Amino acid sequence: MTGLELEREGDDWRLHLNGDWSLEAMAQIEAQLLALPGGLRGTLVCDWSRAAAPGIGPAWVLLKRLSGLGAGPLDVRHSGDPPHFLELLQKLEAESHAVPASSEAGTGLEHSVSEVGRWAVLQGTEGRAVVGFFGRLVTVFQEAFSRPRALRPSSLARHIYETGITAIPIVSLIAFLISVIVAYLGAQQLSKFGAVIFVVDLVTISVLREMGVLLTAIIVAGRSGSAFAAEIGVMQLNEETDALRAMGMNPIELLVVPRMLALVIALPLLTVIADAMGLAGGALLSLVNLHIPLPQFTSRLRESLAPTTFWAGLIKAPVFAILIAMVGTYRGMQVRDSARELGRLTTVAVVQSIFLVILADAIFAVVFVQIDF
Repeated sequence: MTGLELEREGDDWRLHLNGDWSLEAMAQIEAQLLALPGGLRGTLVCDWSRAAAPGIGPAWVLLKRLSGLGAGPLDVRHSGDPPHFLELLQKLEAESHAVPASSEAGTGLEHSVSEVGRWAVLQGTEGRAVVGFFGRLVTVFQEAFSRPRALRPSSLARHIYETGITAIPIVSLIAFLISVIVAYLGAQQLSKFGAVIFVVDLVTISVLREMGVLLTAIIVAGRSGSAFAAEIGVMQLNEETDALRAMGMNPIELLVVPRMLALVIALPLLTVIADAMGLAGGALLSLVNLHIPLPQFTSRLRESLAPTTFWAGLIKAPVFAILIAMVGTYRGMQVRDSARELGRLTTVAVVQSIFLVILADAIFAVVFVQIDF
């Protein structure tokens, strides 16, 4: 029979825990605990000597109820061979009471300053890690001058195929469609001024200087950047990179450098293809919708081209490739512990790659304007 007996001992109290205290008696125990009077003061001793088979659930309910019995500070103690897990439950119960206090205190200026400080420390740590990763890359490239096999030609060829050749269809399709859209919308506006012929200038300059390389880089970031992070991340989870280190091999040399070099080679070539498909899309729309014949389109294209128009777009491609490859491989090397972390860092790699590509493109635009390129 489960029962609770609360008796007074001078200014203190003693609570006898009797009978079955297993999980089966949980409902009965809760009902009796709710019947205990409140407003107690002094010391309350819980006597476990008569409790049979105490379980974690009833013990937790007891601690939660005892925390609300006191009218003021109530010193709760346990005697009579309490269960071994009681100390752990007491710590958890104390922490549950500490959370609201910390949250309330955290609404002030002190909490805001601490959050800013924590963010600054994390960014500093992240910055040092990125610099260290870049330094290891530079070291491997330096060794490649004296040891060309460090560039792993067979792995390099495979990654050029995966990041470059297999990406040609999607890059071509996107560049073609975007140029058609730009030419169509541009024609709608320019026709109001009788300047439809300048659609050729619009398509040529926008595709060759900006859209060709930018769209290609964004597609490659979502396609190859995520693949880099996922592939290396899975190797991290399977401890394959640790095995490479144990065999005396450098994971940077084996996993990072071939992917970066492949992307530096593949992205400029993909940009040229995207430029060609973009111009083809503009020419097709001009012929079908604006009735501009191909010879006239070609002649106007040559007139609108400056000597630096094509190169202004192509110069950006290797820089974008380095950014995408570095972010993808770096985030992949960061994966630890779980598949959830793998998914999170793969997403981070794609988002950061696209952000850095757009930021670098903005910087290039400002620099090119300043130097009149």
